[in-house]
Amino acid sequence: MTRQDIVSLFEARQQFIVRRDIEAIAGQHSPDCEHVSLLAGGPVRGRQAIGQLYREWFGGFPDFVLASEELLIDGDRVTQISMQSGTDTGGFMGLPPTGKPFRVPVVWLFTVANLQFTHVRPIYDFTGMLVQIGLLKAKPA
Repeated sequence: MTRQDIVSLFEARQQFIVRRDIEAIAGQHSPDCEHVSLLAGGPVRGRQAIGQLYREWFGGFPDFVLASEELLIDGDRVTQISMQSGTDTGGFMGLPPTGKPFRVPVVWLFTVANLQFTHVRPIYDFTGMLVQIGLLKAKPA
């Protein structure tokens, strides 16, 4: 697995996200991949569960954009620094749509083997995102 192989894997991931191709996105993960998800409240395992995360995310934010800013590759470990944004027009977490947008930086940590993700962990301000879309109220300090 070369550096260019990994870059190509992430280029394909970006295209799958743009096309909302959940099957292709899930297919980039190993059958037993662990994805640590704030949306699910913890780790989920396997392509079906990971596909469901993307289905919920794209359903809540049909205009979702993941803009990659930097890809750091060290052997089988990859860090993707990006900005994610979208508008809650589809309803999120079982609640009605608020029509409000969000924009938050996110750092994705990946482990890759045989050109498949074996571990995925996005790190972002989930609470801040919920405040931005109006699902959570913040008290001024």
